[in-house]
Amino acid sequence: MSSPRVGVVIVTMGTRPRELAALLASVEKQDVPATRVMLIGNATPLTGVDVAANVTKVPLRENLGCPGGRNVGLEMLRASGEVDVVVELDDDGLLIDTDVFRRVQELFAADPELGIVGFRVADEHGRTERRWVPRLRADDPMRRGPVTAFLGGGHALSMPMLGEIGPWAAEFFFGHEESDLAWRALDAGWRILYAPELVLQHPKTSPARHAVYYRFTARNRVWLARRRLPALLIPVYLGVWICLTLARVRSLTGLKAWWGGFAEGMRKQCGPRRPMKWRTVWRMTRLGRPPIL
Repeated sequence: MSSPRVGVVIVTMGTRPRELAALLASVEKQDVPATRVMLIGNATPLTGVDVAANVTKVPLRENLGCPGGRNVGLEMLRASGEVDVVVELDDDGLLIDTDVFRRVQELFAADPELGIVGFRVADEHGRTERRWVPRLRADDPMRRGPVTAFLGGGHALSMPMLGEIGPWAAEFFFGHEESDLAWRALDAGWRILYAPELVLQHPKTSPARHAVYYRFTARNRVWLARRRLPALLIPVYLGVWICLTLARVRSLTGLKAWWGGFAEGMRKQCGPRRPMKWRTVWRMTRLGRPPIL
């Protein structure tokens, strides 16, 4: 198989100009250049951002959230017909190696059933937090292999896979959109690979720094269950996460926001319901993470 053509999507709100400039420079330094790079400005004009010739700036008047912004870039790449694999990167991330795109090309060229490649996220000291490892047994972040999840900060997606399963769940706005996409990919028979040799450097931050974190986390977990799980597993999944949240969250304000989001998830429409097959449940269980955790 010939080398797949690589495109890039980066979504920014314009609040990290220094980090974004460094990321764009690291993309430009790759030894295999991206065919096209889409820089999506969520409610930001991108007027002060200098870009290379292969970068298209797309300022949006509205903040569509991370998945909605990515969908704009993906649709433009799809319409161009020039991209086979899309690398999506957080705007405060950094590619510290120059051969990332070449390695991505090699992985997808070698396996036509590969749908998603997850990068290893590491801080500026090279450390990978447990929550950044996409498996339950996260003691060894260098363990490579098939998984059931991936991190949104740095990953690569097959365009044929997206053509089959559809784009990001834009209604999620922030949180668990990666799980929704991963579950759809697995249910359609695609593979997800965690490749720790592909590194995205990312500052050590807490997701709870976002004001909407607890609310959207709860709401989107409910939506994820309602959209993707067999009916018998929905109360199990939600029960497990209620117990984990009560054990982990110490802030009364956080718990109040979480329960508000949970109620919102039960009350509001969550998009079409297409539950995964029971054979996908078994496949995920064999991979080490049944879809109740």
